[in-house]
Amino acid sequence: MECWVDGQPADALSLKDRGLAYGDGLFETIAVHSGKPVLLDRHVERLLNGCQRLAINLDHATMVAELSAYAQGLHDGVLKLIVTRGDGQRGYAPAPTAQARRILQGNPVAAYPAANAQLGVRLFPCATRLSRQPLLAGLKHLNRLEQVLARAEWQDAEHAEGLMLDMAGRVIEGVFSNVFLIRDGVLITPDLKRCGVAGVMRAELLFQAESSGIPTQITDIPLEQLQWADEVFVCNSVYGIWPVRAYAALSWPVGPLTRKLQITARALLDA
Repeated sequence: MECWVDGQPADALSLKDRGLAYGDGLFETIAVHSGKPVLLDRHVERLLNGCQRLAINLDHATMVAELSAYAQGLHDGVLKLIVTRGDGQRGYAPAPTAQARRILQGNPVAAYPAANAQLGVRLFPCATRLSRQPLLAGLKHLNRLEQVLARAEWQDAEHAEGLMLDMAGRVIEGVFSNVFLIRDGVLITPDLKRCGVAGVMRAELLFQAESSGIPTQITDIPLEQLQWADEVFVCNSVYGIWPVRAYAALSWPVGPLTRKLQITARALLDA
């Protein structure tokens, strides 16, 4: 499907765009099912929060209308929404009156091996560490060079995802996913106040778990604590949940709580 820029079909972008020059913007990767964006409210909430924190002037109503129309045309697939600060002049200083640019791209349904969800995946131990920057923590901003470097560390088919730590050796996330541990029936995920992306599936799973009476915890997770987990899984808003069966010398079964939440995630994506 052709790309849209500010609501119009386009195949080019201004060379003055600050997203290109400085990574000055945000993005959302949204599954589309039967013409409807999945988990749209959570994607919009995160995007608007990011725009507020970065002081990007985005027309909310126009963005949602364009996104919904584009999803209808895509029907089934993966929609990527990029919001930049728009055009700028030379230098870092943003113009106070700059209007956000909206870019929409469509792709076919993501094709992942069925075994990833059924049998679980092995995580690659990424050497690339995530830098501490609380001002950007949680945001899905356009500066993804840490993830680019981490993903380049492995090429084999044995590893479906990589595990990323921060500079202090704490577990933060996958290269393109969030991480959960289960210990004694408690659903645990890393605190993302220093770095990392606060995924919409992560937020929804925490909500669904709490609504079902499953205890949850958001906390720092030193790498060595992985060995005490009963179950481990990764998640995102495109594929749902992949159980983690191995990381380095550690291994885990695909446990009952992971399977239960996997059914919940799949129902959300298929709704």
